[in-house]
Amino acid sequence: MTAKQASGLIKNNDTILITGSGGGLMDADFIYQAIEKRFLETGEPNNLTLVHVTGIGNRKEKGISRFAHKGMIKRVVGGHWFWSPQMIKLAFENEIEAYNLPQGVLSLLMREIAGGRKGLLTSLGLITFIDPRREGGKLNQITKEDLVELVNITGEELLFYKSFPINVAIVRGTTADEEGNISVEQEAANLDILSSAQAAYNSSGIVIAQVKRLAQRKTLNPQMVKIPGFMVRALVVNPEQWQTCEGEYNPSFSGEIRIPMHEIESLDFDIRKIVARRAAMELKPGAIVNLGFGIADGVANITAEEHLSEKIVFTIEQGLIGGVPAKGDIFGAAFNPDAIIDAPYQFDFYHGGGLDMTFLGMAQADQEGNVNVSKFGENLPGCGGFIDISQNAKEVIFCASFTAGGLKVSIENDELKIVQEGRVKKFIVEVEQITFSGEWAAQHNQRVLYVTERAVFKLNKDGLELVEIAHGVDLERDILAQMDFVPKISESLKTMDPRIFRPEKMNLEEEIKWQDA
Repeated sequence: MTAKQASGLIKNNDTILITGSGGGLMDADFIYQAIEKRFLETGEPNNLTLVHVTGIGNRKEKGISRFAHKGMIKRVVGGHWFWSPQMIKLAFENEIEAYNLPQGVLSLLMREIAGGRKGLLTSLGLITFIDPRREGGKLNQITKEDLVELVNITGEELLFYKSFPINVAIVRGTTADEEGNISVEQEAANLDILSSAQAAYNSSGIVIAQVKRLAQRKTLNPQMVKIPGFMVRALVVNPEQWQTCEGEYNPSFSGEIRIPMHEIESLDFDIRKIVARRAAMELKPGAIVNLGFGIADGVANITAEEHLSEKIVFTIEQGLIGGVPAKGDIFGAAFNPDAIIDAPYQFDFYHGGGLDMTFLGMAQADQEGNVNVSKFGENLPGCGGFIDISQNAKEVIFCASFTAGGLKVSIENDELKIVQEGRVKKFIVEVEQITFSGEWAAQHNQRVLYVTERAVFKLNKDGLELVEIAHGVDLERDILAQMDFVPKISESLKTMDPRIFRPEKMNLEEEIKWQDA
């Protein structure tokens, strides 16, 4: 079909599931654009429920923003909201019902819907804003229905995430044959496309697929076919389809070739690199590691620069294992991955405690060790996979600048100088929303660090403890005065390694004696 014809299959009041990831990964925007055009011209389809496991778009007009029109959308259930300021605005203005649920939960819930099961039962989300005793994942006043229930099974508190039917699933692949089989040979991830298609098909719904090219029937490699043709109701070919927003095709993302590691760019020598370097010092040989979006993804660049990438296994929630995760807008892809698996299976591994370490961003932290990345001020990034990852990893290293909004620093003779302090404090008495629970961490004996350019804290059972301070930084003026609470100060307070503040390599490979685990 043409994209216009495919958009005509969507009815008013439908529940639409779209798959993809920010930065254009598996993003079927050619179809979304046709749906948007139809609505703007005719007023239909309207009153839709939009479900998206990850964030999709470019923070402008694409992806989720194609649906961000009054009357077009009744409800949004999303794992990550960052990529659509327009949809965020509708949520803040109470124009739509708005839910933010953990990305991994939504990914696994699609599998539960596909299997005809009533929902997902898990501890994931307890003592965070997802917990119905707090906010239940609801983002505004008009959102009333409970999608999450607190239940007690054999004396244990758990959360039950309810299933719901999917009327339309919109997915993307690389190639389709004439029978509708969809292969993914040039994609940078698999995401949830199989579970999404199964969820719609078994809900008596339809699957609309976008691909780059069409092949003769029976010519696709069955190993690369991700969605069988009998599930696909409509096929839309877009020859201009790009692998990511940054390029038509990078063969090292799909596994076609492996590029030399020196081709992965180094970070500029700034706050981001300082934080990433200190965080990278926590790496251990053989560790299974997750990297989060934002400042934390710089750890991948440090490991490439320090020749450590071969000694650890990076993973990201989109289903990538091994290689070096890409950073910025195309986070979700990886250079030279060893394996690309379906996202639900990656979250099975995460939820089951398979991660040794994770490096994540941080917008706010409080005296109890709680962290907020999901909703603060007028910002609504959403939790994404943050809760799925942080609640179950053995070690959690949060990475952030100490303050935000105009922070400027300089480095002289291995000493850090605060040239201009940020306008916004990140260490506050109480976070606006709990995305990571210090209470949960204490109950489950997680090791938790908070790494910034000037100080490092660790989480104790009674709150944060300052354990390291940068050379050149004044404790009272540059740290305590920039916090809304007074942390415990370690009796053995250390200074941060001076090599962090030098432009040249740190030579971590030699010092840590990276041996094969």
